[in-house]
Amino acid sequence: MTIRLFRSRAIVMAATMLAAPLAVSSMLATPAHAQFGRIVFDPSNYAQNILTAARTLEQINHQITSLQNEATMLMNQARNLASLPFSSLQQLQQNVQRTQQLLSQAQNIAFDVQRIDQAFQQQYGNVSMSATDQQLVANARTRWQNTVGGLQDAMRIQAGVVGNIDSNRTQMSELVGQSQNATGALQATQAGNQLLALQSQQLSDLVALLAANGRAGALTEAERAAAAEQGREQRRRFLTPGNGYQPGSAQMFNNGN
Repeated sequence: MTIRLFRSRAIVMAATMLAAPLAVSSMLATPAHAQFGRIVFDPSNYAQNILTAARTLEQINHQITSLQNEATMLMNQARNLASLPFSSLQQLQQNVQRTQQLLSQAQNIAFDVQRIDQAFQQQYGNVSMSATDQQLVANARTRWQNTVGGLQDAMRIQAGVVGNIDSNRTQMSELVGQSQNATGALQATQAGNQLLALQSQQLSDLVALLAANGRAGALTEAERAAAAEQGREQRRRFLTPGNGYQPGSAQMFNNGN
């Protein structure tokens, strides 16, 4: 609207300045009967007026061009400030929450420092010499269950991470397409930031997988160490002098009763 207004004003001004000499020439065409009313045509003044009108029109055209450039710049700035019409944040958060839920469902010994310390003091510490054989067997079975549970947890987290691969592939394809079709700098930056968020989510899955595998391996080694310690205690009891094997009567065949 502003550019059209300037252009209209320029045309009116130029027409006015060009019409002035024509008016003078028309006055010259009319015979002058009065001695003091005669009008003299000045060619130099006429040329100067034409030159001034041309320069004025040229300046107005420059102003119009400048306004057009400013309008184009504002349009480009608007495109650069346009926000990306796509967000993968919700899907990425859901993937992270699924992995966190699998970690929180760890069996027996959870991913908690205090619980781990307590479990190792009770089940993986030094074997008590006063513990009965039934208690030794029960402790060994508990440690075995911890190891099996840790291996199962690791495989469940592995399955969850593999399940996130297809969702991550879809999100990556969409984000790359959004980045390539971005109309401005802000959209391209936001698409790049979301791609970084996708990589962060994949890294969190990798960290969870490593933690689960490490936990399973640690439980296996802890069970092995505790079994060796319990084996030494059981051998000590077997070799300790005292009430050893006491023979007794045994019935091998049915006596017919």
